[in-house]
Amino acid sequence: MIIKSFELQKIKSSHSSIILIYGNNEGIKEQIIEDCFLKEFKGDIISYEGIDVLNNKDEFISNLLNRSLFDDKKIIIISRGMEKLIDIIRDIIEKDPPEVKIIIKTQNLEKKSKMRTLFEKEKSLTCIPVYEDDARSLNPIIQDFLKKNGIKISQEIINILIERSKGDRKNLKIELSKIKSLAISKNKIELDDVQKLTNLAENYSVFELSDNYLAKNSKKVSNILNENNYNSEDCILILRTILNKSKRLLKIKNEMDKINNIDKAFSVIKPPIFWKEKDIVKKQVQSWSTKEVKKMIYKINDLEMIIKKNSTNSLNFVSDFVSNY
Repeated sequence: MIIKSFELQKIKSSHSSIILIYGNNEGIKEQIIEDCFLKEFKGDIISYEGIDVLNNKDEFISNLLNRSLFDDKKIIIISRGMEKLIDIIRDIIEKDPPEVKIIIKTQNLEKKSKMRTLFEKEKSLTCIPVYEDDARSLNPIIQDFLKKNGIKISQEIINILIERSKGDRKNLKIELSKIKSLAISKNKIELDDVQKLTNLAENYSVFELSDNYLAKNSKKVSNILNENNYNSEDCILILRTILNKSKRLLKIKNEMDKINNIDKAFSVIKPPIFWKEKDIVKKQVQSWSTKEVKKMIYKINDLEMIIKKNSTNSLNFVSDFVSNY
């Protein structure tokens, strides 16, 4: 059964236990999963890679059918699905495991794809094709962001953001987050500022640097620093990003002190933690005490003041900061 990606109410009301979302737009896929399946969901969310399901078929099927592991409702998200999973999907349809919804994400599938054909023709399954964004779909996202954050930028900058998004609103939201961080320290955002920002970190974003620093993944932090040509102008953005994520971490730690349950702590944090972030945020929570997080926040504020007074050595200051705990 085919449902269009914009028919959110139909997707929400679908009774299918297995859903295929295919296409080259990760942003829309994540938005559909979040809005239609996860936003009000109270059970467990389990993530798999398609290759792991394929290589561990018997274990995967056994876990689906094992009620002791699935006392509550579960949502299973399989990323990077592949044609070779089709026999496993047929097996799941036949066994019909209760209280489990499976969402399979994959890239674009040709019309002759056996997986696409199965999901389109089988009434018990749901198939949701997604398509690349264009200026018409991305411009409202930009305008809404600018209005909510009180930021003004030129049409030329908007055009660059749309171009750099490469047809995927996920890329756009990453760039808009950079704009938001930049707007904290600059009253007027120029074209040159945005060109530097949107050229940052082809391999790893500032957000990945921040996440891995807070998760104490020192090897990954080192790789990110070595593979990206950061300059002194990037340093405030890096610090502000770590600061914002540190403040969120402190909120979680404070909730953990009250209820001692990380999933319940996640459920009360606003804005909510996106499901793809949960694993690394859990590692961050385990890596720092509440006292250490508070100390880190003070240190970041002090370091920003130092950098503003001595911008010449700012990159060295920030590199030292993220390389040492």
